[in-house]
Amino acid sequence: MTKNGLSNISAEPGGREIVIISVFDAPREHVFRAYTDPNLIPQWWGLEEHTTTVDTMDVRPGGVWRLVSRDSNGNEFAFKGVYHSVVPPERLVRTSEFEGMPSHVSLETATFEEHDGTTTVTATAVFQTVEDRDGMLQSGMERGATETMDRLAELLQKLKR
Repeated sequence: MTKNGLSNISAEPGGREIVIISVFDAPREHVFRAYTDPNLIPQWWGLEEHTTTVDTMDVRPGGVWRLVSRDSNGNEFAFKGVYHSVVPPERLVRTSEFEGMPSHVSLETATFEEHDGTTTVTATAVFQTVEDRDGMLQSGMERGATETMDRLAELLQKLKR
């Protein structure tokens, strides 16, 4: 377990899903807000050494989102998608596509469950093929997910103060 409570990244062999479970010491309203507030996203999303900007973020069914992450050399890595379901503060469903690998779209569902002041986020990404899912796993996404959740945990602690 890391400092953020990231407790599990799982992917069943031969399956199309990646499931990430994280536990945060914060009420789910705060966690949901961090996932949906374009002013907060740049403070926690992506690798620590990158800078993230929100190009667009229309958090409603049918609304689009696009984030751009930049490294210190100026290389850009853009991600985009469409929101399918938004149920504050319980659930988000959206598509996700890395623009560097177009047409490899996943469907992501995040659920937010609060128990005694802590919030468990279960994020499930379903890929179109096993090969797409395996490619994501091989891309270093585990490091990215861990750093992102660490940064989110730090932000949530700041918001509590």
